Amino acid sequence: MKNKLFAIVGIVVLLLVAGMYVAPAVFTRTDENTTTTARTNEILNREQTPQEIEYYTCGMHPSVRASEPGKCPICGMTLTPVYKKGTMTSDSVDLTFSVSATQRQLIGVKYSAATVLPLEKTIHAVGKIDYDERKLSVVSLKIDGWIQSMYVDYTGKHIRKGEPLFSLYSPELVSAQEEYLLALSSLNDMVTNNSTPYSSPVSHQQVFERARQRLLLWNLTEGQIKALEERGKSETYVDILSPQDGVVIEKMALAGARVESGMPLYKIADLSTVWLYADIYEYELDAVKLGQEALVRISAFPNEHFRGRVAYIFPYLNSETRSVKVRMEFPNKSGKLKPEMYADAEIKTSFGNVLAIPENSLLNTGERRLVFVDKGSGMFEIRFVTTGRHGDELVEITNGLHAGERVVSHANFLIDAESRVQGVLQRLEGSAPTPVEHKH
Repeated sequence: MKNKLFAIVGIVVLLLVAGMYVAPAVFTRTDENTTTTARTNEILNREQTPQEIEYYTCGMHPSVRASEPGKCPICGMTLTPVYKKGTMTSDSVDLTFSVSATQRQLIGVKYSAATVLPLEKTIHAVGKIDYDERKLSVVSLKIDGWIQSMYVDYTGKHIRKGEPLFSLYSPELVSAQEEYLLALSSLNDMVTNNSTPYSSPVSHQQVFERARQRLLLWNLTEGQIKALEERGKSETYVDILSPQDGVVIEKMALAGARVESGMPLYKIADLSTVWLYADIYEYELDAVKLGQEALVRISAFPNEHFRGRVAYIFPYLNSETRSVKVRMEFPNKSGKLKPEMYADAEIKTSFGNVLAIPENSLLNTGERRLVFVDKGSGMFEIRFVTTGRHGDELVEITNGLHAGERVVSHANFLIDAESRVQGVLQRLEGSAPTPVEHKH
């Protein structure tokens, strides 16, 4: 009897000792299970109308699917619900998650506020300098003849308007001078004698005017005609003068050569103004307007920049490069800008005041554009946004953010990785592809 009593007491003592170890574990597991399911219950209770859950999955192991809430059999993470297609939107799903202060410090999280400010964009393009086509001229004759002397005898020579290029012997030109002098003499005699028996004053005046007009059409200047009148006799070798200031870029004339009417002898370019052609990609065209200021730099003078303007935008697209050619015009009094030089061009434009965030705050998933909004106390929210125009370092936000809201601008890829670990976007899997946006 006594032995039986000792045995019963011993069993009770063992049960009490075992309870001291088992009970905390049981209560701890119960608390843990309560905590792990609290977030799921919170999501399910967000809407008055219950949402249809298709299955539960793990953010780290998407292959795991379960019909009931619980833990991932691989890593032990809490399973998150996946809703049937079309039953959830970004406004009806909790897209918040937490990142501890230690993690934020380690990954170097930085923030920027959505702000209304001027959005500016600089377009960079490589172009080639070319001649101003309006200031090109070709020297050719309207009569036949022979070149006697060459005054401009090499390519690249600078000349001024009215300077002689070469002297020409032309029988037709000599005859035209003789006819002019004869008509002038007849007109003077008529005026001196006040009448003639054979012709009227009007006919003499007409003959004189026609002779003078012929010399002008054959490129003699007013000064040359006046010198002919003062000299009183024709000139065998007539100087052919330059029609403009510039540089000889082509020379076909040779001393002693026979020339025919219409034959090009010189090509002259005025380099006081030059053009620059550059290719602008089609997605940048909205930032290019006629009359905009353009800056250009060339490798020959790296510390200088030259100012010009956009003069013309071509009306067609290059299908191979998906770009449009733009012509810019630059004054070139110094002569430093030379045709065929390559140059780096910049065109700056402003889109006015818009709501904008730093470009690196935006994550582009292909189908969606999202940012991480700071909710305070280590909480972040995934927010889908609609973007507008892109500036140099900023991007316009047309929908999804309010002015003053803070977004992650540095280490957002690591924040994105943390959100995936916590399975935030898994809650939207199977939802409508276009989320309801927060409009401001």
